[in-house]
Amino acid sequence: MLGIGTVAKKIFGTPNDRKIKATRPLVEKINALEPEFEALSDEGLIEKTQDFKKRVENGESLDVLLPEAFANCREAARRALGLRAFDVQLMGGIFLHQGNISEMKTGEGKTLVATFPAYLNALTGRAVHIVTVNDYLARRDAEWMSKVYGALGMTTGVVYPQQPEDEKKAAYESDVTYATNNELGFDYLRDNMKSSLEEMNQRDHFFAIVDEVDSILIDEARTPLIISGPAQDRSDLYVAIDQLIPNLTDEHFQLDEKTRNVTFTDEGNEFLENLLRSNGLLEEGQSLYDPESTTIVHHVNQGLRAHKLFQRDKDYIVRNSEVVLIDEFTGRMMAGRRLSDGLHQAIEAKEGCNIQPENVTLASVTFQNYFRLYDKLSGMTGTAVTEAEEFAEIYGLGVVEVPTNKPIDRLDEDDAVYRTAEEKFNAIVETIREAHEKGQPILVGTTSIEKSEMLSQLLTNAGITHNVLNARQHEQEAQIVADAGKLGAVTIATNMAGRGTDIKLGGNVDFKIMQALEANPDADPEEIREKIEQEHTADEQAVKDAGGLFVLATERHESRRIDNQLRGRSGRQGDPGRSSFFLSLEDDLMRIFGSERLEKVLSTLGMKEGEAIVHPWVNKSLERAQAKVEGRNFDIRKQLLKFDDVMNEQRKVIFKQRLDIMKAEDLSDIVQDMRGEVIDELIDTYMPPKTYADQWDTDGLHAAVVEQLNMDLPVVDWAAEEGVDDDEIAERLDAAAEEMMAEKTAAFGPENMRAIEKQILLQTIDAKWREHLLTLEHLRSVVGFRGYAQRDPLNEYKNESFQLFETMLDSLRQDVTQKLSQIRPMSEEEQKAMIQEIAEQRAAMEQAAKPKQGGEASSATPAPSADAIEGFDENDPSTWGNPGRNQTCPCGSGRKFKHCHGRLS
Repeated sequence: MLGIGTVAKKIFGTPNDRKIKATRPLVEKINALEPEFEALSDEGLIEKTQDFKKRVENGESLDVLLPEAFANCREAARRALGLRAFDVQLMGGIFLHQGNISEMKTGEGKTLVATFPAYLNALTGRAVHIVTVNDYLARRDAEWMSKVYGALGMTTGVVYPQQPEDEKKAAYESDVTYATNNELGFDYLRDNMKSSLEEMNQRDHFFAIVDEVDSILIDEARTPLIISGPAQDRSDLYVAIDQLIPNLTDEHFQLDEKTRNVTFTDEGNEFLENLLRSNGLLEEGQSLYDPESTTIVHHVNQGLRAHKLFQRDKDYIVRNSEVVLIDEFTGRMMAGRRLSDGLHQAIEAKEGCNIQPENVTLASVTFQNYFRLYDKLSGMTGTAVTEAEEFAEIYGLGVVEVPTNKPIDRLDEDDAVYRTAEEKFNAIVETIREAHEKGQPILVGTTSIEKSEMLSQLLTNAGITHNVLNARQHEQEAQIVADAGKLGAVTIATNMAGRGTDIKLGGNVDFKIMQALEANPDADPEEIREKIEQEHTADEQAVKDAGGLFVLATERHESRRIDNQLRGRSGRQGDPGRSSFFLSLEDDLMRIFGSERLEKVLSTLGMKEGEAIVHPWVNKSLERAQAKVEGRNFDIRKQLLKFDDVMNEQRKVIFKQRLDIMKAEDLSDIVQDMRGEVIDELIDTYMPPKTYADQWDTDGLHAAVVEQLNMDLPVVDWAAEEGVDDDEIAERLDAAAEEMMAEKTAAFGPENMRAIEKQILLQTIDAKWREHLLTLEHLRSVVGFRGYAQRDPLNEYKNESFQLFETMLDSLRQDVTQKLSQIRPMSEEEQKAMIQEIAEQRAAMEQAAKPKQGGEASSATPAPSADAIEGFDENDPSTWGNPGRNQTCPCGSGRKFKHCHGRLS
């Protein structure tokens, strides 16, 4: 008997079917307009854009404009690229405009789909950002699609790391801007460290289309973006601790692979205390539980995590004596990205690499909170449905499965489960041999570099020619992927197969043409293209006859989405294909998440060595295990986000204050209010309400007025006067302070005084915010222990962080008032010294705000160029001017000045 839900689906269709059906009238409207737009001249398409912009200005909604705008964009793409968008691509564009995620299979042309909603929304004149996972794709897509936008009379920009400021500003001013998620986030933080509106790059956050949305908004959203500066160097301590960790045995710690957590046992703590004392790292009589031991405990914990949780060639590789992290979801190297809280330094100590100093946070934001700044957010990917709940709950995004242009003709086989890894790999090599002999191209997915290289060795021993694509071959990625669809090709890849480059049957025509032209530069490009296209048609047919691309996965990933991404590389645009997963009970997922029942089943069946169990039930049981892991990972991300939301509210307040300050022409009223509040606080502290005059601390008030207001006033005498109360003294202090500031304004000039007030406010806010971030980090690290006292850590964090924020705002008022009270016009010599110091500080800040690609910030500042100093001679220190201590030494050694010629004796 069918359930009510099943019957309803049969009658009304699934919710997804209903969404698809609702767009069909719009698609028909766009198609009906096609002849009208085909008849337009090239100039006519641009004139239409101008007409649409006027209609938007006059209040016409984008939804009303959609059919005409999409028709105009389709015609521009047909002329500029020779590509006429399919109906399903128009559907994908409609869902993006509505603020959804369009799930479109690999090879369905997502890059072109993005142009339709981007063009429509750019008609408003507000910022439209198209977000990609790496710089290569950002540049490639921007260059490719700029032809379409250009044909419509719109400008295209691309943002990339270490971009000159004027070029970056122009890119953000463009109608449509392509950029990576990292660069957008970093630019947001950098903009909020600038000191004037003219220096800010991002216009606003109106509409974003996120390509590979699951990778960016889920996989990468676990780690925040951080701009940081240098902190105290503790490399000796990391090395000393690292030498002790190998002495630990299994009884000294507990490893939980499910939660990727490792902790010391009681025996471990006792053993460690004795070991630390004997090595002079812990004083006699001092325990690890003492408050003074916090730093040692932190280093020991990070050392343990580095040794037991992080594996070389799986989580990171060592290249040129540098620890480079590997993205567990894509297998790519994350150059410049560093683990925070000293963990990266602990891994560097473990591997004997140079230990980079720890950094302190200058600014940070999570991707969740950055992308929630946009008025409208949308995304594209081949795999999003499995994470639909997270997209809906965190970002308010719906997921719509867009039908493929041609039916999928791929054979997805049931998983084959072997008892041991050895049996599994023997079967894999045999399966590859069989497919290879008939010329079928094979893409083999592995989960780590180590496993990809081990399988590569097995294939070499078996005499099977193949390519390996992992983080070590990162530079050859596009070439290896382009060749992966050739007849008889065997490609082993960590989970990054085909990102950004389609695997086309018979090989990639454009790559073949490029190679032919490189080999013979004098040849006629048109002749070469014609010849290669003819050859390619035959090659493509031969691959189809052999069964299309065979995707063979050597393990299941924790996330079904990653498995589906790999499977989706085969069977693009109706091509034939095949996919199969080979597993063993020794695989991580099977071992950690319930292989006991399968082990019993295999034993009951009395399976011989080398035999596999293949059944749809096995698939279902594995998918349930994966769904559990996905649910747990979602809960972890949700919990992290709840903590970050607390900071995000404070971040918004601070960044808005900065913006208001930069926009304001005159801040004297704000400064005056701050000064008034400081005076009120002084009166309340030293002359509390409802107290008698003989209870007042007038000496303390006098000292505080000297310190905070820079005025030596007869406060003690005032208080001794007959009939004088606290309000009277507050009024006298206000009047004296106003008079002093009026004198300063006259001495500096009103315009200069307003500029000084603005700079002091901005500098003080930035300094206070940095201190506050550090305090919140420390609070976050200890608040978890409140759970042992039956108190909710999140509520504790909210309450305490709010109190800390209030304290920060109080001290901000005091600091601004104190600094403004102490300023005075300077002599000419003092002005020169001050200008030099400000220039150095600014250079240091700008350098700190330039993170290495996708990671934390560098802290060294460049030396002044030879041209900048008249008569400069790198061999004569007397010609160097006054280099900053953190600048590169002018002698050319490459070291910082303070470690070279500026070294203190």
